[in-house]
Amino acid sequence: MGLFTEILALPVAPVRGTIWVLERVVEAAEDEYYDPVPIQQELVALENALLAGDIDEETFNQREDELLDRLDEIRAHKHNDM
Repeated sequence: MGLFTEILALPVAPVRGTIWVLERVVEAAEDEYYDPVPIQQELVALENALLAGDIDEETFNQREDELLDRLDEIRAHKHNDM
């Protein structure tokens, strides 16, 4: 029965392949989106900009809040995956 099933499934093989590829693309995009390292690097750069006087404290606080919210989102997502 396995061979018969495979023969009948041949017409949908390209669709299954396409779905598999799309699933891998989504996984890669999610891995990149939920990677905390770029956010942490941006926080360091933001602090350096404040210390160098390139930005004021209000701008720093606003952007820092946004980045910390993003890190919270990443942590919540990783916690939900476990």
